[in-house]
Amino acid sequence: MKPEEALVELLDRVGANQSAAVLVNDDELHQWPLEAVKALQSQRLIVRTRPASSAVCPGCEQACVMPVHTVPAENIAASFIVCDKRSDTNRVPVSPGRIIQWQCNADLVCGFIAAFLGLRRSDRQTANSDLWEIGMATGNKRSQMLCLQVNGELALVAGNSRIPLAEFIGFHDGIYSLDIALIQHLVDSAATPDNRYTPSTARIEIRKQNTKSMYENWQKTYRALKKRTPGMSDIWYSVKIEKMDIAQGRSADTIRKKMKQ
Repeated sequence: MKPEEALVELLDRVGANQSAAVLVNDDELHQWPLEAVKALQSQRLIVRTRPASSAVCPGCEQACVMPVHTVPAENIAASFIVCDKRSDTNRVPVSPGRIIQWQCNADLVCGFIAAFLGLRRSDRQTANSDLWEIGMATGNKRSQMLCLQVNGELALVAGNSRIPLAEFIGFHDGIYSLDIALIQHLVDSAATPDNRYTPSTARIEIRKQNTKSMYENWQKTYRALKKRTPGMSDIWYSVKIEKMDIAQGRSADTIRKKMKQ
């Protein structure tokens, strides 16, 4: 798993959870790249929250979800599950990694975006509960209220324009970053400068179809380049596509994520 993939997976969970907090325990974080976890923590995309009150019991293959009991010990609190399913098992120790939890939610994501872009953070939702205001963003032509849409998929919205948040994500020098040029394009592409709210369903569908077509063009071009010039790295192919009109201003990092699907 690459650092970008770890954040995209986390964002997908927040979107699927309709902005409610998503919980990740230490055991899962240990399976992610260490540099990704450090960045998630330092950039406050995840924050420590209360320990889990229940966990999957590691005592046998049944993997029951059971309440966790914690008692003080000399150096560190000891946690365990009391098994009532088997006669040959009583207390089953639970490692701290299973109960130490971190959370991510829409508010933290908005905070990360505002901090990276240097925006004065707006702390309110719009009349539509799926849309969170982030702050006033400036393109080359106009300024718009930049919003986070949370409805099955996280997306950035400016006026009547919408692009999935995953398309903006990058990772450089140990920190997560956003494609600023693409955000400026999003702000400038809005046809209604004063519209801060949700795009119509028809416009969303048009945007989805346009994005799908763009990805398909990248994939077709990637296959053609690979056939014509085999043996090159994915970075080389994505940089080639970035210089073409079909890139539509997207970065090589974004292209590389989609060109092989």
